[in-house]
Amino acid sequence: MSDTMLQIAATTAEREPLFSINPLAVVGFIAIVAILFIIAEYNRFVQLRHKIKQAKSGIDVYLTQRFDLIPNLVECVKGYAAHEERVFTEMARLRGEYDMNKNLKAGSELYNKCNEVLAIGESNPYLQASEQFLNLQKNLTKMESQLQAARRIYNGDVTLYNTTISTFPNSFFASLFGFHEEELFVIEEYKKENVKIN
Repeated sequence: MSDTMLQIAATTAEREPLFSINPLAVVGFIAIVAILFIIAEYNRFVQLRHKIKQAKSGIDVYLTQRFDLIPNLVECVKGYAAHEERVFTEMARLRGEYDMNKNLKAGSELYNKCNEVLAIGESNPYLQASEQFLNLQKNLTKMESQLQAARRIYNGDVTLYNTTISTFPNSFFASLFGFHEEELFVIEEYKKENVKIN
């Protein structure tokens, strides 16, 4: 009986395995998986960057709507506060700069100048009685809440994108393909105070 077992063991040892692993096939498989991973990560970076552009566009829409009210606001306040001519001049300059390049930093500065004009209007009792000024205040308040929502969306998208391209191994691929961190839309701390609208 032990001879039979030896014969079976010998025949099993002489047989080829059911499948053989070709080292070249393994390397090829790993290369394909790596390429697919890199393509998927690149596409994810592109999608996140497009979400940021879309959110930035939303901010631009609300800033533009708010800034379209500026000429009306300036005219309404100008008659009552002629001594604030420098504020009006600065607003006109910032509006032109923002319209030319849609820079969020210029938009933030212009946004703050609008708040200055509103503060001028609120401190003037004659303007508080003006129906035109009160309507402008109401429209600006509405746009402010829409702009605030758009800023939250934009900053959330930027944070997700920045986190994604900053973590390993994504940071390696992001730098390889030229993806860089985006800036959050921030209003400077001393400029965050909302103008109180009565």
